[in-house]
Order: sequence, then structure tokens, then C-alpha cells
Amino acid sequence: MIALSQTAGIIRGMCILLATIAFVVWLLWYLLKKSEDPAGLGFRFFITAVVLVGGYFAINKMAGDGSTEGKIAGVLAGAVLGLGLGIIWVPIIAGKVGDAFGSLFTGGSAPPTPQPVYSVAETKLKQGKVQEAIYEIYRQLEMFPNDVTGQVMLAQIQVERMSDLPGAQAIIERFCSQPGHTAAHLSYALNALADWHLKVQDTDAARAALEKVIALLPATEQAQMAAQRIAHLASHETLLAAHEHKPIPLRHGVEKIGLLDDSSRLAKPDEDQTKAAEQLVEHLRQYPLDNEAREKLAMIYFDHYKRIDLAIDELEQLINAPNQQGREVARWLNIIADLQVKAGADYDTVRLTLERIVAMFPGLAAEQLARQRMEYLRLEFRGKEKSQAVKLGSYEKDIGLKQNPPT
Repeated sequence: MIALSQTAGIIRGMCILLATIAFVVWLLWYLLKKSEDPAGLGFRFFITAVVLVGGYFAINKMAGDGSTEGKIAGVLAGAVLGLGLGIIWVPIIAGKVGDAFGSLFTGGSAPPTPQPVYSVAETKLKQGKVQEAIYEIYRQLEMFPNDVTGQVMLAQIQVERMSDLPGAQAIIERFCSQPGHTAAHLSYALNALADWHLKVQDTDAARAALEKVIALLPATEQAQMAAQRIAHLASHETLLAAHEHKPIPLRHGVEKIGLLDDSSRLAKPDEDQTKAAEQLVEHLRQYPLDNEAREKLAMIYFDHYKRIDLAIDELEQLINAPNQQGREVARWLNIIADLQVKAGADYDTVRLTLERIVAMFPGLAAEQLARQRMEYLRLEFRGKEKSQAVKLGSYEKDIGLKQNPPT
């Protein structure tokens, strides 16, 4: 039994030793691969091994006789060997520690990610050397063939320096056919193409470029913005008329304006608002995604027709439309709260509107502003109830119509 236990102990010790040796060898190999100077590091490892092995036998021989002089000599020899190892390794260790602390401020010694550089091309353009600038851009695009900045810059040179809009369009279309581009990059390139078409008063081509944004990026914020631009594109005839410089007829002004008893005569006639509402309704039938037009119509419903229900319905359509920007949704909800206060709604009604902002934008600035506004309105409504200075109307009752609004 004793022999078996001794054999097991020897086997266990050998396994531990072999595992330790294997780990040390792997660690040395890993360090050599990661080192910037593997030959120098390998030489240091060799010298260290020689010093440790030679020092072990030398110190063991000095202190082996058990005499005081031998022990003192062994201690001195160990100190000398330790000093030698310090000379070998301290500069390396100190350098690594210094690099670790320095990387906190410099970003480390890792090389930066390669990026295209167009400063040379921009300088050539400023000097009027267009062909040399094009060559520099192509040189960068050889290394970064999918870079959006270089390709749009190349298309811009075709338009602005060489008056070659078809060539610029071919570059943008080639860019859009490349895989892997982000929605923002595709939208940027196609909107630039639309701008170039508008400069030459080709609204049909500009509309086609913006419609391609919607086709390539459906159900995205970029598609929503492209739809907004399409809704506000002027017709070709309108653009031509803008350059004809026709005289603008002016409405006859009010005479002796300083002697008027009130300013009611200065207000626009109701027919202007009625006509504007009809035009907006017709426009929204053709372009239902036009946010600006729908918001204007909502305000006409409230201010001119005194119909808060129709105004809120238009604003709710904006809020519930897909891919709307968060800041715009929060603004429209605040507008609804404004209209409710003007129409005489109670605090609970306005609070429910503002709580929608809190629920939709948790942790954002819009939430904090909505909470501050709820607190302010609570104090304001409480002051009105106490002072009875302002008598609130009923929010639910019909507040009357000036005339039937177009819908």
C-alpha cells in the first residue's frame, strides 16, 4: 500500500511538472509571437535560463557544505544573479508599464484604422487642377472602392467643374448599386443628385432621385424625409416663372393706418384662410405625407374655423404616421396641449396629453420638459380656480363654427 501511494504521488507530481512546463512553454511562445522584437526577447529568455540553472548549481555547491562562509557566499551569489536578471528584464517591464499608462492618454500604440484622405484632391481643386484632383480621388477609391465621400465628390466635380450631369448621375447610380451601404449614405448621395437636377430646373429627374430613396429604403426615416421633399417640389413651369421676374401684384393697403380705432381692419380677410385650407386639403390628397402642410391645416382648423377636434385629428395623423422623428412627435403633442389649453380644457385633459410624451420618450429631454410643464400647468390651473380670474369653458361642448371647413 505504501509503495502504491508513493507511486501515485510520483505520477501526480510528474503530471503537475509537465503541465507547468507546458504552460511556461506556451506562455513563452505567446510572448514571442506578440513581441515587436522576438529575437531580442528569445535571447533574454535564453540568458535567463542559463543564469537560473547555473546559479542554482553554483549556490547549491557554495552552501552545500553547511559552513557560514559558504552560506554567505551563496547569498551574495544570489544577489549578484538577481541584479543581473534585473538588468535584463527591468527595462522591458518598465517600458510595458509605461506604455500601459501612456495609452490612457494617447490611445495606445495600435495603428489607426485606414481612412481615405481627400485633402490632396481638395487642394488640387482650389488650384484649378481638375484632372489632377480626379486622379487623386480615383487613387483613394482604388483602396476604398465603396467610400461615399469620394464617389459623391467625384460626381460633384462632374457637375460643377465639367457640366456633365449625366456622368454624375452614372456615378451616383453605380454607388447605389454597391452592396453594404448604410441608409444614411444612400440618402445623402441621392439627395445630392436631386439637388443637382433642381439647379438645372429638372424637377422630374429630381423627383425620380427622391423616389429612388423611398424605393431603396422603405419604411425608414430617410424615406419619410424624401417624401417631404417630393411634396414641396415645384413644377417645371413654376421654376421657369421664378426667373421671368414678373411684377407681383400688391393688395391696396389701409389708408391713414395711424388713425384707426382698432386693428381689426389690418387682419387678413377670412377668404384668405378659407382658400388656404382648400389648397392644403387638395395638396394633402396628392401628398398625404407632407408634414408641414398637415400642420398648417391643423392650425387653420383651430384658429379660423374654431374646430379643435379637426385640428387634433390632423396632428394625430402626423403623430401616428410611421418613421416620424421623435423630436417632431414630441413637438406635435405639445401643440395639442397648447390647443387644449386655449380651448378651455381642464387640467386632467391636458395632463393626459403630456403624459403621452413621458411614456413615449422615457429618460430623454422631452420627458423632463413634459413633467415640468405638467407641474407648471397644475399650479396655473390651481391659481385660476382660486382667483376665479379666468372662467374656463367646456372642452367637450361644441365651440361653434364660423363656416364648414374643407376636409
